[in-house]
Amino acid sequence: MAKKGRLFVISAPSGAGKTTLIKKLLKKFAGVSYSVSHTTRPPRPEETHGKDYFFINASEFEDMIDADLWLEWARVHGHYYGTSRTFVAEQLKKGRTLLLDIDVQGAAQIMASGLDPVSVFIMPPSLEELGRRLKNRGTDDPRAIARRLENAKEEIRQKHMFQYVLVNDDLETASAQLCHIFEKEMETS
Repeated sequence: MAKKGRLFVISAPSGAGKTTLIKKLLKKFAGVSYSVSHTTRPPRPEETHGKDYFFINASEFEDMIDADLWLEWARVHGHYYGTSRTFVAEQLKKGRTLLLDIDVQGAAQIMASGLDPVSVFIMPPSLEELGRRLKNRGTDDPRAIARRLENAKEEIRQKHMFQYVLVNDDLETASAQLCHIFEKEMETS
């Protein structure tokens, strides 16, 4: 019988450094599959369709909701985000370790799905620092940044749902902590 794959869910408020930490993790653990989510938001300049996200329109996304093709989905910051049910099932069935980069709403859905994921929440050092990072990212107007900061407060209040919580106040330290969690959980699977 083939070994069942392991599922990792990593979540954080927008701007906490989740994507950077995940990229570092994926460089260290070459055998890990990354689940590319779907979204209806427009791509940022550095993002590539099929690599960072599958960029689709709202009508396509809603059709997939109606067909029950999402393992999890949510509307965040005015856009839909979702994870393909089929993709996750296929990867786990093949015995692959799969990493999901999703928001808190999606993480809660995955944790309630019966798939028993390892869950990690990445905290910013402070809301002030988070605001600075969002501003420096240069992808959002002041109103969008304010909305992201309000959402971050609610997301941080839900950190207790996660098995692990780490603070990204120093990138190298946070990266080492995330890799340690990953190694520890892979040993126990």
